[in-house]
Amino acid sequence: MERRAAVLGSPIAHSLSPALHRAAYDAIGLRGWRYDAIECDEQGLPGLLAGLGPEWAGLSLTMPLKRAVLPLLDTVSDLAAAVGGVNTVVLSGGARHGHNTDVHGIVAALADEGVTAPRSAAVLGGGATAASALGALREMGLREAVLVVRDRSRAGETEQVAERLGVTLKVCSFAGLGALGTDLVISTLPPGAADQVTDLVRGVPAVFDVVYAPWPTSLAHAAAQAGATVIGGFGMLVHQAVRQVELYTGRTGVPVPPVRAGGEAEILRRASLTR
Repeated sequence: MERRAAVLGSPIAHSLSPALHRAAYDAIGLRGWRYDAIECDEQGLPGLLAGLGPEWAGLSLTMPLKRAVLPLLDTVSDLAAAVGGVNTVVLSGGARHGHNTDVHGIVAALADEGVTAPRSAAVLGGGATAASALGALREMGLREAVLVVRDRSRAGETEQVAERLGVTLKVCSFAGLGALGTDLVISTLPPGAADQVTDLVRGVPAVFDVVYAPWPTSLAHAAAQAGATVIGGFGMLVHQAVRQVELYTGRTGVPVPPVRAGGEAEILRRASLTR
C-alpha cells in the first residue's frame, strides 16, 4: 500500500515542504511514499481529516491550521499543548496524534549558527510561530523574554503560552519602541511586516527571521549591516521537516544535508522561473 503525507494550509502553493520531505525519502531509501501540498483552510479541515484513509501516515500544518486542529486530535504532546500549536499530525492506529516540531526547528537552526545560550531574548509577533519561539527559548534555558506586538490587547493567548511554559513575559507594542538591547531577536512577522521596525535590532548580536523568501528581508539586511549573526527561516524549515519525517516513518537519524540540498534546489528552480 502506498503511504501518503501532505502539508496543509492556505495559501499553500509556496510551501517548500514537498521538496524537503521528498528529499528526505530519497536520502533514506524510502519507496512507495508520496508527499503533496493541499490547499485547506480552517473550515475545510474537519472534513479533510475525516476523509483520510489508512494509507495516510501524517500531515504537516501551516497557517492558519496550527491552532484550529487542536480540538480535532486524539492526543497532543506535552510540548504542543504548552505552546498551543500543532504543526505535525501523526496518523497511527486510527488516531490523530499532534506534535510540534517548530520548536525543534528553531533551536536547531540557531545552534547551526552557534546561538545556543542567549542571556536575553525578544520575540516579534504574537501568533502560533511566536508561541513556538517562546518554547524554543525555554529549551535554551531562558525563563524571561520580551514579546513585541502591534496590538498589546491581542497578546493574551501568547501570554497564556508563556505561563504554561514557565516563562515570564514582558509585553510591549512597536509604537515608540527603541532598540531592544537583547542577545537575540526572533521575528515571527510575515514578509514585509518588519520593514518599518529595523531599528529594533540595532546592537543585537543575533537575529533570527523566520521568513525564508524573499531573502534577505529588510530586518535581516539591517541586522547584517550592523554586524549581527543573521539566521533565516530556511534552516528552521529543514530541521522541523526532518523531525516530521522521523515521526511519520518511525525512522531515526534522517540526514539533514540532503534535505537542505533538496530545499535549496527547489528555491533555485523557482527563482529561474521568475527571471
